[in-house]
Amino acid sequence: QVQLVESGGGLVQAGGSLRLSCAASGRVFSIYTMYTMAWFRQAPGEEREFVAAIRWSGGSTYYADSVKGRFTISRDNAKNTVYLQMNSLKPEDTAGYYCAATHYSGTYFDTGTYGYWGQGTQVTVSS
Repeated sequence: QVQLVESGGGLVQAGGSLRLSCAASGRVFSIYTMYTMAWFRQAPGEEREFVAAIRWSGGSTYYADSVKGRFTISRDNAKNTVYLQMNSLKPEDTAGYYCAATHYSGTYFDTGTYGYWGQGTQVTVSS
């Protein structure tokens, strides 16, 4: 089993920045065999949508078109942590942000690919 804990959310004005963190813990074997970690977000009344993903080995990254050029996903293998640096935030970025992880290959932007989820952290961007 793997546990994911997000932090770093908050209230920020449009144009500002936030950095989210997702710390993974659990059996050492589980963490080291992780295939992909990702960030999703969900606004009230909306479906959960893909934001960004990173391959644990190799570090390839993928982004939703809506955040490309503004958000950066990265990882620190030594700390078993994934980050989401969010710059030039817009009111439409307001949502609960969720960290996700999977041991298996699959469609990185599909929620069904991921077996582990964090509890979420709220990001609110004021205009």
